[in-house]
Amino acid sequence: MTTHTDGSGNDIADALNSAAEAAVSGQSTDGQTLTEIIWSLALTLLGHVESFAMSLLRPWVAYQLGMALAVFVLAHLLRRWLGPPIRNWMGTREGWPKWRMRVLVVVHQRLRAMFFVVLMWMLVWIMREATWPSRSYVLGLTATLATAWLLVAFATRLIRSIFLRRMVRYGAWIYVTLYVLGIVDETSEVLDAAAFSIGDMRFSALLVVQGIVVVGCLFALARFITVTTSNRVQANEDISPSMRVLIVKVVQIVFYAIAFYAGVRALGIDLTGLAVLSGAIGVGLGFGLQKVVSNLVSGVIILLDKSIKPGDVISLGDTFGWIQTLGARYASVVTRDGREYLIPNEDLITGQVVNWSHSNDFVRLDIYFGTSYGCDPHQVRKLAIEAAKGVERVLSSRPPVCHIVGFGDSSVDYILRFWITDPTGGLTNIRGNVYLALWDIFKENNISIPFPQREVRLLGQGSDEGEGL
Repeated sequence: MTTHTDGSGNDIADALNSAAEAAVSGQSTDGQTLTEIIWSLALTLLGHVESFAMSLLRPWVAYQLGMALAVFVLAHLLRRWLGPPIRNWMGTREGWPKWRMRVLVVVHQRLRAMFFVVLMWMLVWIMREATWPSRSYVLGLTATLATAWLLVAFATRLIRSIFLRRMVRYGAWIYVTLYVLGIVDETSEVLDAAAFSIGDMRFSALLVVQGIVVVGCLFALARFITVTTSNRVQANEDISPSMRVLIVKVVQIVFYAIAFYAGVRALGIDLTGLAVLSGAIGVGLGFGLQKVVSNLVSGVIILLDKSIKPGDVISLGDTFGWIQTLGARYASVVTRDGREYLIPNEDLITGQVVNWSHSNDFVRLDIYFGTSYGCDPHQVRKLAIEAAKGVERVLSSRPPVCHIVGFGDSSVDYILRFWITDPTGGLTNIRGNVYLALWDIFKENNISIPFPQREVRLLGQGSDEGEGL
């Protein structure tokens, strides 16, 4: 599309090329500064806008705009009329997959736009059949724009990040609008004229816009691929939990790195010039973020050697709980009282960790008790084993055992051992239940549990007290 400035007779492309040269060199072109050239280009674009506004005063153009407005009102009324029944029908679709319900929700949110697009194309077809094409040009342009905007809105719904979705959507709307109006080249040249240079690299407003759109789309695609891969990997029971976490992390790093590199290369930015700077930054990060890097490497080692995986029950110092998630920097451990501890991965590598469910879920517990010397130790052992067997969660496949471990000052000391397979259910509570069962069965069979007894003697008030003085 070729336009002319007011009375100058010069083509706009020549002016834009001059502006680009001025942006690169930082000098004036034909006696004009870069600011003056950009200002003249802005005036030229304003002239186009003014010409378009004047064209709206033509009768047939005004008629077409009125028809488009009437179609929009009709689409709005249809939305108000059919929207509630469609929503009620959606509420009765129980048992449908979540993805299908999400599609229905998105369609319901765009009902007015969909009605407008359908009605507009019907009106365009009627006008072209009843009149000649020039009298339906604005209607066709409006229908094309509405269709493109609707398709962009549906396509960007695949982007989960709200910020990224809006950025890509608005950028795509602007681009399709400029493309349909046929002024993409002119707008690109104006944006390219607003530029500055750093060494051999030239940065312009056009490059910034292209970078936002390209990198945004690539990151959205990378996020979609990583989320899909993560869902498939997590649903695969043949892969161990630790390997699932490792695969997901590797996929995320690889695809996001590819998206960033491809986006930068697509913009024509040479990364070799940043090699020295990145090396200096790497040295600084190596000294300042030693702990962070150590935790990251430790997390990879944990995932590779499978020493700890999500769902394992561990003890680390005074912390006892099960692994909920394994992150890149820390592991989330949830205790029985609902507290969630974020333990750095380095502590899990360098510290002594008790993994109660590393190779299997069998856990043996020991409790100690004593009875008086007047009780038969054979009967005590038999009753203790019987009491433990009657407690829920105690395994019968690995029966409890009871042994004498010593003769104390006032009691015969025993140890009772039993097995469980659900350490996530707690250890203190199962020990308490076994102690309670021992109390009940000992009480029924007159087995006494000794305890310290003290005698208090009162001395007389006679000469003994005086002698003590």
